[in-house]
Amino acid sequence: MPAFEESLRKLETIVEQLEKGDLSLEDSLKLFEEGVGLSTLCKQELEAAEGKVQMLIKQRDGSLKAEPFSTEK
Repeated sequence: MPAFEESLRKLETIVEQLEKGDLSLEDSLKLFEEGVGLSTLCKQELEAAEGKVQMLIKQRDGSLKAEPFSTEK
């Protein structure tokens, strides 16, 4: 499985190629499908990383306590 950064670079390259508009329909569809797969992979890796992020909260006694990061408000 490719690393996140590698997947993201490949996805950016695919977007650039598709934006040029000089590919055949068949080639465009193949690249689009590959891009969707890479996008899904990147999203999954980001969600996994988000689950690992923790915040350090300073307690009243001056000590630090780790708490899970939450995106909910």
